[in-house]
Amino acid sequence: MNVPDVRGIAAAYGVRIEVGDLGAWGGTTLVAEYDPRGPVIRINERALPRASSCEVRDAIDRAIAHELYHHREAIGEIPSLGDRAARERAADAFAAHVTRDA
Repeated sequence: MNVPDVRGIAAAYGVRIEVGDLGAWGGTTLVAEYDPRGPVIRINERALPRASSCEVRDAIDRAIAHELYHHREAIGEIPSLGDRAARERAADAFAAHVTRDA
């Protein structure tokens, strides 16, 4: 199966990828965030699985793909949905499609 290189896609858009500790979020786990001012996608190392390097890589790629959806919204490549929950569902669906995890 030929799965797109989401890190290469991010680089082509000029989006940096950072992995670090994004802190505690109460009862919620923040997996990643998109900052249009970078633009940068930050992956929360706290949310990464304690597993094989392949599983960690897959989790990072899925998070990058999700946040790339938000980047595409920010640059006007795709329309931004008015409802936040709908945007997150759309970003999850995009990530599943791009990483062939659906």
